Amino acid sequence: MVYPWLKTYPEGIDWNQTFEARPVYEALEVGAAGWPGNVHLDFLDRTFTFSDTLKLANRAAKGFQALGVKKGTKVGLFLPNCPQQVAAYYGILKAGGTVVNYSPLYSEPELLYQIEDSQTDIMVTLDLEVLYPKMRTLLDESRVEKLVVGSLQDMMPRTKGVLFSLLRRKNIAKVDSDDRHVSWDTLLDNDGAYQPVEIDPEEDLAILQYTGGTTGTPKGAMLSHANVYINALQNKVWLQGFEEGKETTIGALPFFHAFAMTTMLVMATMTGTRIILHPRFELDDIVRDVIRKKPTSLPGVPTMFTALADHKDTNKTSFASLKWCMSGGAPLPNEVREHFESVTGAKIVEGYGLTETSPTAACGLHFGLNKNGSIGLPLPQTKLIIVDREDPTRILPVGEHGEITVAGPQVMKGYWNREDATAETIVDGRLRTGDVGYMDEDGYTFIIDRMKDMILVGGFNVYPRFVEEAIHKHPAVKEVTVIGVPDDYTGEAPKAFVVLKDGEGPVSAEELDTFLREHIGKHELPREIEFRDELPKTMVGKLSKKELVAEEAAKLTEDAPQLPQDEVAVDSNPKIEVEEVDLASSETAGTDETEPEKREVVSS
Repeated sequence: MVYPWLKTYPEGIDWNQTFEARPVYEALEVGAAGWPGNVHLDFLDRTFTFSDTLKLANRAAKGFQALGVKKGTKVGLFLPNCPQQVAAYYGILKAGGTVVNYSPLYSEPELLYQIEDSQTDIMVTLDLEVLYPKMRTLLDESRVEKLVVGSLQDMMPRTKGVLFSLLRRKNIAKVDSDDRHVSWDTLLDNDGAYQPVEIDPEEDLAILQYTGGTTGTPKGAMLSHANVYINALQNKVWLQGFEEGKETTIGALPFFHAFAMTTMLVMATMTGTRIILHPRFELDDIVRDVIRKKPTSLPGVPTMFTALADHKDTNKTSFASLKWCMSGGAPLPNEVREHFESVTGAKIVEGYGLTETSPTAACGLHFGLNKNGSIGLPLPQTKLIIVDREDPTRILPVGEHGEITVAGPQVMKGYWNREDATAETIVDGRLRTGDVGYMDEDGYTFIIDRMKDMILVGGFNVYPRFVEEAIHKHPAVKEVTVIGVPDDYTGEAPKAFVVLKDGEGPVSAEELDTFLREHIGKHELPREIEFRDELPKTMVGKLSKKELVAEEAAKLTEDAPQLPQDEVAVDSNPKIEVEEVDLASSETAGTDETEPEKREVVSS
């Protein structure tokens, strides 16, 4: 098979190159050997060199082995970005264990399910009120045998740590003292001489990374050491102009998410990169660190770039130090990219991947051709193949729309204890992504939408991404999410949830509907438009559809009166709840004279 991307592949990057599979913990050893005295972690102005981090990880490894961790033992991380998270991650892997990442946003039932399903025996967390009480409850209700509990203030500079203890006392939980609890200091109270464990990178699991569960029960993607280590190497060779040992990155994306785990926690570590750790995304803090610490890279999600571009001090801030910004985890609207680049002068490239691909499969170019709406070219040794949605064994020719599949060394081994789901997802050695798209003659892939998000309007396929991209073109729109809602006439219809930019005048339903008629077909026009102050987001800042879908379903179960199918309604005072979308891009959509009609616009 002739791969179309080979003729346009960036000069200096060999798609056919091979990568040596190694245990993931060697990323830290490579970093410490090459740049022992360089700053590895900068946490609220307290710094840890690569040598410091390696010593912490070695001591953590010996401590975990003393708790019974051996090859295959599942150890959970229920932590924000902090030095304990980094040391524990590498310490677990050095001890032979498998890391299971847990989101701090999960409810107790969600945590309980993941603990039992993954067979997590030890959990690492902090003595914070937002974390510890949940785990203390689950210590009684789940299979977890030991809680390793650290303190955030112990990793801060002395003055900040004291102030945190005094001023944030209500945020610090009282931790039980019994044989089921182990303090972080006790875990590390050793000489670091852990017992090395023989690792088979291709077969042994480094990470059990659970999917979001937006379409059903969460599943654990089995990521081998080879999957994660090679994906870090693939990302490394893709970064044109990258200078090992001289780069600084902002670590605001949570490391429990696959995007940040591989690109920062692993790749940045193996390349001697300084990581400015942020426990969470605080806009003012990020802007302050851009000014003071001159980062050279900023990985993020689209909502982060929107927030940075709109920050009150952005026009007074120099972003000149940034060589590149990489957007992932969610679709990057062209308007968001153009706005950020025009305001800051920093370039954004879009990456594409899934939890199941460790996660990166394709990316835009830092130098060279980037086509609007495209997720770029496949990473080295990665194949993006478009197949028939109904028959995934049938490969489609260039230009035809179908399901995107991925093959490469970063594709997971399968789902934990889910052979049925694995067989449905990996077909003929290719991972079915659930994304609908096409590839052009130059090998650039364009994503239309998620198959599960597609809306069937009177027999016509409507992709929310098309509608969202069109709405985003309106200069007053800041964020938008589109979902399908039941419709008596067409079966389903699009509904749009819109957030307007600060300082913009009111936008009427009629105005937005008139604007959209110039960009999309009649069947794609939203039946309803609901203006909100904010939209649901995940912990990493991705716009989330599932809460909105649940709200609409609840309205139906409560027998709430439905609006006429031919009207657009506006609600300026919605109830908001916060909490998880895949990468997608878009193309312009045309109209069809046979589309269902019967629409008129009203404002309320």
